[in-house]
Amino acid sequence: MSFEKDDKVVLADKHSEFDGETGTVTQVIENMFGEATYTVSFDEGQEAGVPADALSAADDSETDEE
Repeated sequence: MSFEKDDKVVLADKHSEFDGETGTVTQVIENMFGEATYTVSFDEGQEAGVPADALSAADDSETDEE
């Protein structure tokens, strides 16, 4: 799945301090192979270089909690 700037997403990366948190895509970067990585902004910071398979679209109920 691909995401666009300002999409609400949930990060699934057990090595990240933001694992399980909902954030907003602030930047989309495509490499020379056509694969995108994302910068996601959270309330307490941001995570850069996040692959699409570590993100899922946030449900409306998840974004209402913020």
